[in-house]
Amino acid sequence: MSQPAFKLPPQPFRERRGVPAAPPKRIGHIVSVNGPRAVAILERAAEAALLAEPPRVQIGALLKITTPASSVIGLVTAVTTPMPGAEDHGEEIGLVELNLAGEMVIAGADRRLTFKRGVTSPPSIGDALLLVDRHDLTRVYAPPALATVKVGTLYQDAAVAARLRVDDLLSKHFVVVGSTGSGKSCALTTILQRILDDYRYAHIVVLDIHNEYLTAFGDRVEAINLNNFSLPFWLLNFQELTAALTTLDEHRDAETEILGEAVVYAKRRYSDHAATRGALVRKPVEATHMTVETPTPFRLSDVIAYIDEQLGRLERTQITLPYRKLKMRIETMVADQRYNFMFGSLTVQDTMTEILSRLFRVPSDGKPITVIDLSVVPAEILDVVISVISRLAFDLAIWSKGGLPTLIVCEEAHRYAPAVDKGYFGPTRQALSRIAKEGRKYGISLALVTQRPSDLDPTILSQCSTVVALRLSSERDQQVMRSSTHEGVLDLLDFLPLLGDREAIVLGQGVSMPMRITFDDLDRTAVPRNLNAGFSKAWKSPNMNRQELEAIVFRWRQSGREKG
Repeated sequence: MSQPAFKLPPQPFRERRGVPAAPPKRIGHIVSVNGPRAVAILERAAEAALLAEPPRVQIGALLKITTPASSVIGLVTAVTTPMPGAEDHGEEIGLVELNLAGEMVIAGADRRLTFKRGVTSPPSIGDALLLVDRHDLTRVYAPPALATVKVGTLYQDAAVAARLRVDDLLSKHFVVVGSTGSGKSCALTTILQRILDDYRYAHIVVLDIHNEYLTAFGDRVEAINLNNFSLPFWLLNFQELTAALTTLDEHRDAETEILGEAVVYAKRRYSDHAATRGALVRKPVEATHMTVETPTPFRLSDVIAYIDEQLGRLERTQITLPYRKLKMRIETMVADQRYNFMFGSLTVQDTMTEILSRLFRVPSDGKPITVIDLSVVPAEILDVVISVISRLAFDLAIWSKGGLPTLIVCEEAHRYAPAVDKGYFGPTRQALSRIAKEGRKYGISLALVTQRPSDLDPTILSQCSTVVALRLSSERDQQVMRSSTHEGVLDLLDFLPLLGDREAIVLGQGVSMPMRITFDDLDRTAVPRNLNAGFSKAWKSPNMNRQELEAIVFRWRQSGREKG
């Protein structure tokens, strides 16, 4: 990319307090057009005569080219002086390179001036290059006919709102990327808050890996953690059960086969018992039709009973190790208090409706967003928990025929949907990939948040039609974002390592045009919390005594944690 060496005088073109914005002014003319790209020469002498405070032409800014049929909008990708030593022969030559993105046309029954993507009347040599005014920016970035939410302001003009197109943003998935400390959590919170402000009957589920979003949405949040929620093991499909209950060694295939037989046996036992006692409101599934994937409750005690029965039938010369290892794994899960939310219930009841109602807010009851604290879920089962929630969301969307539009927010998505298949991540990657590929048909959407887009499954990332890119320092991560961008704005992405806090480049179908924005400030009470106060503050005074340490050790051994 050409270096932006050419500089106009330093004052930006902004509306001063109490002074209306000046009309668009000519600053140059087109000298080259090559497909979607155009080059213009800056007319500094004419500009100086017209403007008291000439503008800076910056990469990422919009400019306008007048043609006989329309006004073509171009995005500045480079500003150069080809011959900086040409002062002896006259004025320096300033060149502006642009990507042609759309045009202003008169459309609709009301004959309004409207921005549309694509160029039907391309510019030609000599066409005037103009500054866009505030009205042009508003027409481009805030089309009045579409549902939008304001999340910040434009970098080009802070008086113009930066808006996201709600339907395109949500129906086609989006991703928020940025290095640690760039403001990803605050950016995501701003987007979700603005959506909730306008849509009180939304259905949003946040998979909160670091327990930082609980305080960000006030009384509109339904808070779920392991102390107040049960995700019973019988909701797992067989792939998820296998990931949770079998070992990763040479006996896994045998354990999987045994587990499949045991689960079918246990489901039939429970169904027969419930039907006999009249515990089922609906007609139970016929035993002959019961499979390992049939979504009905069962008891782990029946699974263990089946394993014991099979062990009693085996000869000493037969291999019993897979049976014993599977039984020991199940008994360990039941005894471990860390897994109480899944395996700890003393009774098994069909609570599927109640679980779905709370997870996905049916009805919302004034709390349209669910924040699920996953920060203390054991690492070896985190993948399974996220897989179950994601799969339930997708299955509910299918069976409701899209009647419950839902947004699933995946914080630290690269941790459980990695680019490299490590085997253990199979269930979650499959569940999220299914939503990414087919979710829009059924009204279920993904919002992925990651600091390492290069570590995220490329298939899932490629399905995100809107990108909110904050500061990215890693060249590898920058390259991934460039390779997944199809908007001809690669030069704009070169600014990723230079973005300040709360600044982002937004591109894709969730915006009318790629834009560089500054996110709105969050209210102090709505900022995602950081449990680490910082070393400089924490080390100014004593921060833990012996009694507090003893209490921590007690909770540690009890596998619990204080709320909040």
